[in-house]
Amino acid sequence: MQEQTTRQTCCPECGSIKLYRDGFRYPLNGKPIQRWLCRDCGYRFSRKQRSNTLSDKNNLSKYASFKAKNLLKAIALTETIGKTARLKEGDKQDVKGKIVEFAWWLKKNGRSEATIKTWTILLRSLIKQDANLMDPESVKEAIAKRQCKDNSKRLIVAAYRSFAELNKIEWKPPHYKGKTKIPFIPLEREIDDLIACCSKKTATLLQLLKETGARLGEALRLKWIDLDSERRVVRIEPEKGSNPRVLKTTVKLLAMLNSLPKNHVKIFGNRTSQAFQMSLYRFRRKGAAKLQNPRILQITFHTLRHWKGTMEYHKTKDPWHVKKVLGHRSLKSTEVYINIDQAIFDEDDNDSFTVKVAEKRDEIKALLEVGFEYVCDKEGLMYFRKRK
Repeated sequence: MQEQTTRQTCCPECGSIKLYRDGFRYPLNGKPIQRWLCRDCGYRFSRKQRSNTLSDKNNLSKYASFKAKNLLKAIALTETIGKTARLKEGDKQDVKGKIVEFAWWLKKNGRSEATIKTWTILLRSLIKQDANLMDPESVKEAIAKRQCKDNSKRLIVAAYRSFAELNKIEWKPPHYKGKTKIPFIPLEREIDDLIACCSKKTATLLQLLKETGARLGEALRLKWIDLDSERRVVRIEPEKGSNPRVLKTTVKLLAMLNSLPKNHVKIFGNRTSQAFQMSLYRFRRKGAAKLQNPRILQITFHTLRHWKGTMEYHKTKDPWHVKKVLGHRSLKSTEVYINIDQAIFDEDDNDSFTVKVAEKRDEIKALLEVGFEYVCDKEGLMYFRKRK
């Protein structure tokens, strides 16, 4: 028994007896050899490589040295982390107070609630990257290391520019050039397929966004008093600086809205945009797999706004009409749909048109107001057309 104890297996690397059995090695003679794994140093060895006895002074001294070094490293690391944590904790408390002051300063300067919320979140995210908001170079480094698009970095730079202005910090902002991305425009059939795959409430929300081109936040804020069933119109309160608008709805959408439970002031209740996003992702995967159409995976709630703008311009060729429907403040926001229409629709396609002839000034004005496009002038008559 004593011999078995003294000849107990130990690690040849550090001398530890804290070992795991780690399978067998099978040599050519067919006799399996036990493998071991040291819990202290992680060294893996077979039985033939083991040290013979624990009484070996070299093994004992090696093991003791190994444990002492690890202990010293652990103590030093603990002290360093403790000092750093105490320093950073004080800095963070001070910076958090400055962020609250920054939010109130933005409020006093007339910034919207959405802007205040977004900018304060971005500044807090810089703190999580261990950036010192009072040190511009530290902020530049954190922004450069962040894995995101240049458009997002431009937003962070704008937020810190205002923070630096409030705290009188000299700041030479880095230059990030935003890239304009052409949005994905699905087919109407693909949108209808996705709506058919969704639950009742999510499908109704998608149908509303498809017909009105509203933003997700605008749709979720809709109240029952904003819906006029008799006139078949819906009143949309804007966000992100857009214009308010009143838009027509179809009988189909009106029926879907009225089928929802009316147990809340808002049409879609208190459900958050994140909850609807998760539902859409789930139904989207199922629909794409069921219909074998991966394009459905690219449809988002905001895709329907781009689809609406493109279709409205394709039907009317009137950017002012699209601007009114989407609530844009400037025609620059509407220009993207002109480019998309020219790219995805062929001017020589077989679309049918409604043709009108006008001679008097009032007739010409009336046709232009309803979206007719001037074609030519022949024999004193002006010809106009509009897609059906």
